[in-house]
Amino acid sequence: MTSEALLQRLRSLTEIAMPLPGAGDTPGRHRQLMEIGREDLSLARLAEAHWDAVSILAEAGLKPEPGAIYGVWASEKPGQELSLIPRSGRYSLVGTKMFCSGAGLVDRALVTVSKPERFLVDVDLRREVEGFEFNTSGWKSNAFQQTGTATATFKEISILPDEVVREAGWYLSRPGFWHGACGPAACWAGGAAGLVDYAMQQSRDDSHTLAHLGAMNASIWGLRSYLDLAGREIDEKPCDVGEAHSRALIVRHLVEQACTEVLRRLPRAYGPHPLAFDEEISRRYQELDLYLRQSHAERDLESLGRELKSQQIRSNEHVSSPVF
Repeated sequence: MTSEALLQRLRSLTEIAMPLPGAGDTPGRHRQLMEIGREDLSLARLAEAHWDAVSILAEAGLKPEPGAIYGVWASEKPGQELSLIPRSGRYSLVGTKMFCSGAGLVDRALVTVSKPERFLVDVDLRREVEGFEFNTSGWKSNAFQQTGTATATFKEISILPDEVVREAGWYLSRPGFWHGACGPAACWAGGAAGLVDYAMQQSRDDSHTLAHLGAMNASIWGLRSYLDLAGREIDEKPCDVGEAHSRALIVRHLVEQACTEVLRRLPRAYGPHPLAFDEEISRRYQELDLYLRQSHAERDLESLGRELKSQQIRSNEHVSSPVF
């Protein structure tokens, strides 16, 4: 898919009403994201970010600009923090941020700022063309080449007070942060489903290949189940931050493991041919493998363990002593 075709398809998708997380049809949201990932992971990566931005604005009591495609640029790297500097009734956005997907494609971006405090700002990328610079030369992987993933440098971008989304710290403290973390996992699941679609179309039917094929299909069934259950639980308790945190980490871990199983089994079943000679499958395989690294792996599992122990301690503290 060319960049032009990708943008055209993205615009058509963003016209579709996507259920907001926690609003009653989160399983449907996850299923839609999974299907888009099944279609194309580059497309899913950009579409998921747009719908995440829409849900963030809704949680803040704000509305997105009609017809605008949004990105969410929230990656943080020590030494490359953005600063929001007060300038007589407005602010200036200054600094550098990596992993800005959709640079040159999206119209607006919700951008995290670290200094002096953690803020989220809504930046119109169609203005002040000389005020920022996108550098895509650092992206060496063949995966996600069409998504315009850049290092963005902001040079005194003017930010009005109403372009600051809520108060300092709000972005990370809200339950929707963790509900939204399930969105990329749904896209990962779709990427794996697309690889299994390819496998199902192949004629190779020896016993070893069929065993891998059965296992990969079982993984896709599990992926759908994880996402559906997570969606139902989010709708049941949309405001519980603690449960949202632990649930998101559990879902992302399980989805990562199931997708990794598909990545492991596909070349064992079909050898090097699809990865070496099928451009589309090779790209999808590489993109899924890279996209999964949005999971923080053992760091997330440690965080999950700490959260679950903390929940247990809080629960025990609320248990009444027996009365005799």
